[in-house]
Amino acid sequence: MKFYIRSYTSQDCPLLAQLFYDTVHTINARDYSPEQLQAWAPGLPDLEQWDRSFLEHTAYVAEAEGIVAGFGDMDGTGYLDRLYVHKDYQGKGIATALCDRLESAVQGRIVTHASVTAKPFFEKRGYRTVKEQQVERRGILLTNYVMEKQFFDLSRKNT
Repeated sequence: MKFYIRSYTSQDCPLLAQLFYDTVHTINARDYSPEQLQAWAPGLPDLEQWDRSFLEHTAYVAEAEGIVAGFGDMDGTGYLDRLYVHKDYQGKGIATALCDRLESAVQGRIVTHASVTAKPFFEKRGYRTVKEQQVERRGILLTNYVMEKQFFDLSRKNT
C-alpha cells in the first residue's frame, strides 16, 4: 500500500478530529474501558483550538488511497503531542513514517505521553519510559506513560 506524508493544512482539521475519535474508540478499546474512552474522546474536539495547535506545531498528515490515514504533531520543545493512525490503516508503516518525519524536525530530546496501546510502538523506536502516570479526563483516570528519546548523534538520527 502506498501512502505519502504532507504538511497539515487547516482544511484537514475536521477529518483529523474524526480520525482521532474513531481511533480512540476502536484501537484503544483493547486497553481502556468504555468509560475511559468516553472521557478521553467524548466527541469531536474544539476544532478552532485543534487547528490553532496544529498550526503552531510541526504537523503532518498521511494520505493513502485518497483517505487521511494518520497524523502527528510536535511542538517546538520536542513534545510529540498527537500520533494517530486510522483504524483501517494500522500496521502499515504510517505511524513509523509520521514519527520519522517528526523526529527529524527536532534536535535533542523528544518526549511523549504514550497510551497503554502506543507504548510498545514507542519502545521499539528507542523511547524509554520515564514514568507511568494517571491523568484525569472529565473526572476519569487514564493510565499513560511519559516516554522520551534522546538523540546523541544529532547528525544521524537512529530509530
